[in-house]
Amino acid sequence: MTGEFERQHGFPPGVNEVRAAGSDDQTAAHALAQSSIISADLATFYGSIGDVTWEDVGNGYFLDPASDVLLRLHEPGVVDVGADQKIHCLVIGSNGGGLAYVATPDGSVHRTRTASLDEPELGKVADDLRQFLELLERYLTRFVADGEPGSL
Repeated sequence: MTGEFERQHGFPPGVNEVRAAGSDDQTAAHALAQSSIISADLATFYGSIGDVTWEDVGNGYFLDPASDVLLRLHEPGVVDVGADQKIHCLVIGSNGGGLAYVATPDGSVHRTRTASLDEPELGKVADDLRQFLELLERYLTRFVADGEPGSL
C-alpha cells in the first residue's frame, strides 16, 4: 500500500494520527486551562488529545499540541478576531496550506483567510469545538472514500 500511495502522489505517506495526551501534554493543558482565553471544551480536548496530524489529507490538517498553543499564548500567537472585535483567539492548528485555525474564548473556531497572523481576516468555520471536530471527521471520511479532501 505504501508503494501505491507513493506512485499515486509522488511522495511517501506521512503521519496520520490522533495522538493521546501524555503527561507533558496534560501539564500544558492544565496551564492553558488557567487562561481566560481558552474555552472549557478546548481545555478538556487537550487533557485527552496530544495532537492531530493528518499529513496526507489534502494539504494536511493539524491541531497543535497544547504545549505549542501555550507557547503562542505568551508570544504573538494570540490574535484578535478583527479590527471591530477585540476578542483574543488562540491559534490551535492549520490546514497545511498556510491557513490557521483559531479558537475564541466562547469556543467558536475560525480560519484565517490569508497566511498572515499580523492582521488576520477570519471566517467562522464552526460554532464550537465539537462541530469543528465533526467537520474534520467528515473531511477525513470523504477523503478515504473518494480521495477528495474538501476545504475546511
